[in-house]
Amino acid sequence: MTITAKGQATRRRIIEGAAVHLRSEEPGTVTLDDIRAITGTSKGQIFHYFPGGKEELLVAVARYEAERVLEDQQPHLGALTSWAAWERWRDAVLARYRAQGRHCPLGSLMAQVGTTAGTAEVVGTLLAQWCAHIRRGIATMQDAGLVRAQVDPDAVAMTFVAAIQGGVQVLRTTGSVEYLETSMNTLVTHLREG
Repeated sequence: MTITAKGQATRRRIIEGAAVHLRSEEPGTVTLDDIRAITGTSKGQIFHYFPGGKEELLVAVARYEAERVLEDQQPHLGALTSWAAWERWRDAVLARYRAQGRHCPLGSLMAQVGTTAGTAEVVGTLLAQWCAHIRRGIATMQDAGLVRAQVDPDAVAMTFVAAIQGGVQVLRTTGSVEYLETSMNTLVTHLREG
């Protein structure tokens, strides 16, 4: 389906409106009526842009939120070429999750559509892209002689992502960013002193 510029703006407004609702303190289970009210659109418009209904819309929102996870870490994540750059990236990640607090929009969304076709692909793509950025940073640092050649960039990149996600889960449960901060500091130290 070809969408006009006005149609693209409407579609984006629907996605962003649903995302804002899911980022609220108590999103509950979002309904199409919630989204319609938030975005000022009709059910007809929603089904025009998302013929698969609520599930298709929520997968689009999952993609939007996944993109935001990586965008919030830029330009630092894409420029891990010095120890100062790694520290800026760590600080950006910690700042994002401190500001976010216990509520994780992507986590809330995935709880609602976790078994919907397409959501595993969204998460898999996010994790692969995240690891690729970190892996490139480690390889760049190895090429510059700043990280030991014996360090496995793939393994360490996956460990960073798992540590961040684990730290975020603890944050969601306890409200404390301390586990996330400690994990990231430990991994950066491991790379530095390796």
